[in-house]
Amino acid sequence: MERPAWAPRGIDISVPSVSRMYDYYLGGSHNFEVDREAARKAMEFMPGLPKIMQANRAFMRRAVRFAVGEGITQFLDVGSGIPTFGNVHEVAQAADPEARVVYVDHDPVAVAHSEAVLTGNERAGVVAADLRKPQEILGGDAVERLIDLNRPVALLLVAILHFVEDADDPYEAVAELRDALAPGSLLVLTHASYEGIPLPSQRAAGTVDVYKDIRNPLIMRSREEIARFFEGYDMVEPGLVPMPHWRPETAPEDEDPYAFSGFAGVGRTA
Repeated sequence: MERPAWAPRGIDISVPSVSRMYDYYLGGSHNFEVDREAARKAMEFMPGLPKIMQANRAFMRRAVRFAVGEGITQFLDVGSGIPTFGNVHEVAQAADPEARVVYVDHDPVAVAHSEAVLTGNERAGVVAADLRKPQEILGGDAVERLIDLNRPVALLLVAILHFVEDADDPYEAVAELRDALAPGSLLVLTHASYEGIPLPSQRAAGTVDVYKDIRNPLIMRSREEIARFFEGYDMVEPGLVPMPHWRPETAPEDEDPYAFSGFAGVGRTA
């Protein structure tokens, strides 16, 4: 198998990666044939997957601009993936040049790319760490250098929690991160769910099986289960809603039906 020049040494390019599949859905070029194959297989069951990813990105950008509008200039993006156009640091720093952004991912390709993209950007950094180990995130060099935990932070968990199984206690990890944040901080979250998918759930389950086969189970949670991640936060209007309904900038009825799959919300710590 040909190893592209941009692929960090020592990564196994025979195993699909969730962040590289996401990159493929978004039309990026940092993915291998094994990722494209798994992504195409998932799309056989759910052809609208790229639309769901685009809706995630569009929500993330609106939420980042909202945060800056609320006076928040520090962003911690956990499970940030491979940087694509219109990433958090670009949106935040366009709205406020002083904004500081730290990306966190455990995929070596995502980390290597983030480092390359951020070269020369003094107000952005990357930490190689896993959401399941909050202390590794909080103790990361870039976090210590760029994020003042005594001031409000926007914590982004966009399209990441559905890859953490209940056995790994995602609620505990999210609570631990929340407890480290100053009052007035925001949690920006999206999560996959069978609710809202314009397909019978038996068919959507085919996509879930593809992720299970690549040992990255996709955990579909109900709206109620997703709402539990916001314990200790006050929901920002309009609450936990399908992505196109969260403070839309264009008419939601013009969106692709797949964009309404899953939920998005923003909460604020008291």
